[in-house]
Amino acid sequence: MIRFDRVSKRYPPGIDALADVSFEAGAGEFLIVGGHSGAGKSTLLKLIAAIERPTGGAVLVNGQNVGALARGAIPFLRRNIGLVFQDQKLLFDRNLFDNVMLPLAIAGFAPREAARRVRAALDKVGLLSREKAMPISLSGGEQQRLAIARAVVGRPGMLLADEPTAHLDSDTARDVAAIFHEFHQVGVTVIVATYDQRLFPGGRQVRLDHGRLAA
Repeated sequence: MIRFDRVSKRYPPGIDALADVSFEAGAGEFLIVGGHSGAGKSTLLKLIAAIERPTGGAVLVNGQNVGALARGAIPFLRRNIGLVFQDQKLLFDRNLFDNVMLPLAIAGFAPREAARRVRAALDKVGLLSREKAMPISLSGGEQQRLAIARAVVGRPGMLLADEPTAHLDSDTARDVAAIFHEFHQVGVTVIVATYDQRLFPGGRQVRLDHGRLAA
């Protein structure tokens, strides 16, 4: 499903975020990307979702070279990818229901089907009873759950998460990690970049060290 073939990513003024990285991840796999702060974990995820493009090498997702996709084709790629990044980009002027509804509205889902999917996603992360609440009223862990609900409401085949348990207390972090395991158990390909691999037992681990594949 995902293949990195000697991928490099350089940012101005000559900073190598990734250098000569090659690996594969199969459909339905749970992949844990570890490494120190600045190792290139976030860049790796952004390359898969075509948020960034490689400087060298190729990133292939389902056989497509995503670094070579035309700009107009990128939204179609991302319809099958759920994204959970540290900057959650929640809409604080809209309630929980409307936050999760946004990607379905953009994709043109019929209102009744969209509402059903939104409530199913909120229920999955334990927030259905608060669908009319505003994000500002949520705890940090609940805001992360809301971001996960929005990422999976379109029922993507792949879920990418960048440090989804960062800044959470240990109990909340374990609860959030468990949600990713639940999605993996129903066949979703899950790739998590994390500083604490112990929260995600059972996944195959890939470790980056200063932009290079270490293990």
